[in-house]
Amino acid sequence: MRFWSSSRPAASDVDEDAEEIPSQSALVPADSVAGRSLVIVIAIMTFLAALAANVAILVADASVEWRSDVAREATVQVRPVPGRNVEADVKDAAETMRRTPGVREARVYAKSESEALLAPWLGEGLNLSELPTPRMIVLKLDAENRADLDKLRMELERAVPNAVLDDHHVFIERLGDMARAAVAIAALIFVFILAAMAVAVASATRAAVATNREIVEVLHIVGAADSFIAREFQRRFMALGFRGALIGGGGAIAFFALAQFLAQRWRATGGGDQMEAMFGDFTIGASGFVVIVLLAGGVAALTGYLSQFIVLRHLQRLG
Repeated sequence: MRFWSSSRPAASDVDEDAEEIPSQSALVPADSVAGRSLVIVIAIMTFLAALAANVAILVADASVEWRSDVAREATVQVRPVPGRNVEADVKDAAETMRRTPGVREARVYAKSESEALLAPWLGEGLNLSELPTPRMIVLKLDAENRADLDKLRMELERAVPNAVLDDHHVFIERLGDMARAAVAIAALIFVFILAAMAVAVASATRAAVATNREIVEVLHIVGAADSFIAREFQRRFMALGFRGALIGGGGAIAFFALAQFLAQRWRATGGGDQMEAMFGDFTIGASGFVVIVLLAGGVAALTGYLSQFIVLRHLQRLG
């Protein structure tokens, strides 16, 4: 393989054998301690990046389900007031709700059930019989035939002035804000992980260039194209990046598969129910697998591009 350029001075005084570089000799060593270390770093970073990306997807999907579930319910509070029969008011309010299009069910909570709702706030064992405890009516709304809640409030106010309809819009907004914050944090962690990986790749490339400095400079002096030298580094580092991304991506898929299996085992427990309510059943679905595959390919491409860019910058400084 000759690297002499026609623009270079004639090399009659250089031994012919010095012009030849064995084609089977790799410019960047195929396997080394530094290379194996870089594969481990890329695998860990890819695993963490895939974890952050899919957790963001899980939280976003769970948030949609949370808000959808909450939006299908509304509550009516009937407050006891002097001069009115609270039981009759509860019955009138429930009948008004049941006659309204878009309301599938109106469940009246008994007085003991309404008092039990206050127990977490007031403590156990407190006698609430003498307190003016509001009575609760839980409404199940039709998702397809949505009720006109503003009109419903007006009808309820005319029928039972001491009743208040709550459609949980404040709670839904807070759920949305919480989910957006969680997704933003996961996205920020994802960016930081990729930045840390880029720094590791850049450091490994500079170390490889420094280790092979004499070879790189000789090739540059005798006329080897900068693109050829950079491609050698790019090819080697892309292979290392692909290997690390494959390990990290495979580990992420195995993690989510194990998490889904354990979630199914724990589903019957109280903690399992709460985890499923928060994050679902840890099923990332086809979109999650696509994200991991794209991430692995992106990591390999990023590794190759960074190594090529750094080597070209180094060669440009050599002049």
